Amino acid sequence: MSQYGLNILPEGALDFVSLGALVHRLDPGVVPFRKASQCQIHVSGGEFNCAANLSDCFGLKTGIATAMVDYPIGDLIAERVRAMGVKPFYRRFKHNGVNGPNMATVYSDRGFGVRPPVVFYNRSNEAAAQLKPGDFNWSELFQGGVRWFHSGGIFAALSQTTGEVIIEGMQAAKAAGAVISFDLNYRAKLWNIWGGQDAAQAVLRRIMENVDVLVGNEEDLQLGLGVAGPQVSGASKLDPAAFIGMIDEVAALYPRVKVVATTLREVHSTNRHSWGAVAWINGRTFVSPACELDVYDRVGGGDGFASGLFYGLLSGQPEQEAVNLGWAHGALLTTFPGDTTMATLEQVRAFARGGSARIQR
Repeated sequence: MSQYGLNILPEGALDFVSLGALVHRLDPGVVPFRKASQCQIHVSGGEFNCAANLSDCFGLKTGIATAMVDYPIGDLIAERVRAMGVKPFYRRFKHNGVNGPNMATVYSDRGFGVRPPVVFYNRSNEAAAQLKPGDFNWSELFQGGVRWFHSGGIFAALSQTTGEVIIEGMQAAKAAGAVISFDLNYRAKLWNIWGGQDAAQAVLRRIMENVDVLVGNEEDLQLGLGVAGPQVSGASKLDPAAFIGMIDEVAALYPRVKVVATTLREVHSTNRHSWGAVAWINGRTFVSPACELDVYDRVGGGDGFASGLFYGLLSGQPEQEAVNLGWAHGALLTTFPGDTTMATLEQVRAFARGGSARIQR
């Protein structure tokens, strides 16, 4: 169906396929790592989070193309992929028993009150960074049809070859009739390892030539794509004026792009955020309601928004409803431990309609 300026296939063997790195996140809760004695393990990765959310909460048929290492950490991660109902397409790597290749580790405490979360990585000898064009048989992977293909800027930043894999996958998906989405997710720490901002913009601009739906905030657009930010001083971080002011330039640079969306978040303390979202869809702007969040774990909220928005578009909802579904699912996701959803579609719809936290009997 042609809607929102997008040609969305009515059906396919897979509704959604993402390409990215699987990681495991070690979470000591409110205790900082330097004092931690135990932690939870969450399976994550921005691209995987979207596929997992769309499968588990929204009931879509999803898959992920990624690297998998044959060792116990890989087994742990693969179990979670299965549990979330995501179909894996793995390029497998053998672990040598000593130094890799590895599944990346993200370390992230939860912070509390005035103390923000602290995030750092060990991506040494990461298998996903070794992915290169030719590692996936896209025609076989898309056999039976694929409606939507997604990747992101974190995966693009891992090495000089991962951006090329994204472009290869996007072009194959486009040939199969899929809508192409990309989450800019600009992470200076990752790009600085091998190329810095100049390399980032060179890679991301080439990726953008294939993109229909873009997720990214003002900072992502400025740092990742070099789009100039307008001189707008909003009274609140929930004021979408700065984001809206950049859309004309994005649309002029990348006429293929029909949707640009982002969350709006004002952090009052680690556990208290104001939350909103905005999307530009085929020339019109849609702003979500705003709400106050009591945050349990903020990691994954942006992916929660993106997956709810993608579901709204894939299921043909009115534009405002699609934005509200994304906003509602992202809000709910911050109330759960871990990076992927524990919400039901009924909860998301109820909150999107203006639901409350009254007990459900």
